[in-house]
Amino acid sequence: MTETQHIQYERIAAAIAYISQNFRNQPRLEEIAEKVHLSPYHFQRLFTEWAGTSPKKFLQYISISHAKKVLKEKQATLSDAAHETGLSGTGRLHDLFVNIEGMTPAEYKNGGKSLEIHYSFAQSPFGPLLIATTSKGICHMAFAENRDEALAVLVKHFPNAKFMEGRHPVQQDVLGVFNGNWSSLHRIKLHLKGTPFQLKVWEALLRVPMGQLSTYGDIAIDIKHPKASRAVGTAIGSNPVAFLIPCHRVIQSTGALGGYMWGTIRKTALIGWEAAKTEKQKS
Repeated sequence: MTETQHIQYERIAAAIAYISQNFRNQPRLEEIAEKVHLSPYHFQRLFTEWAGTSPKKFLQYISISHAKKVLKEKQATLSDAAHETGLSGTGRLHDLFVNIEGMTPAEYKNGGKSLEIHYSFAQSPFGPLLIATTSKGICHMAFAENRDEALAVLVKHFPNAKFMEGRHPVQQDVLGVFNGNWSSLHRIKLHLKGTPFQLKVWEALLRVPMGQLSTYGDIAIDIKHPKASRAVGTAIGSNPVAFLIPCHRVIQSTGALGGYMWGTIRKTALIGWEAAKTEKQKS
């Protein structure tokens, strides 16, 4: 990911924010373009290049009516799920899912005292990322507009670990996902600090296919705790791995997108971007 792509995202995010705040007025292309200081022609081209669809279509993807439709139709078969993720069939579907390994009780309780954590920063289509790994896999990934603040959150999560800045091969696998390179996903392992309940919720999130949406209640039912929607929401809000564990695909039962640890505008961008990518794969 390049600095140019980061600048593109900043402009797209500003446009999405304006669309989200003014969707009832159905703002015209010229109006949105003016708000991000571009000509209508250049804005249309930039938006389509980044999102894979037009601003008008994107607006449909992030509307409540679209969300309700997706929720209603979300009972995807294995074949549907395989198709939506770019796989040729269900035989390799299991390989797609990111594998989660919970940290040992000792690692969980002692603040990562025995862990060596390598971290690095990279660009994604949705802004800068902080990616951190142990010898067993990714332990943390977060959108990082402010590097110092993002690193402080990581250190607070593992106060006794040894930290080293440096690139790790798995980082390229992660960045490849943003480019549609799903073939590398089977190599991605997550090494997470979480309670058994949190791990169960995060694993459930991995079963929500790209381009699909779920609700807190649905996740609670999936993990066989149908009355634990609030606890599920708390666990989702504690997700330590942005994007790969797709907590952005969980919305309110009303169709409203709801909150997101890394900002509602970014959540909106993720949902619209994935909807556009999935629609393109189907066509």
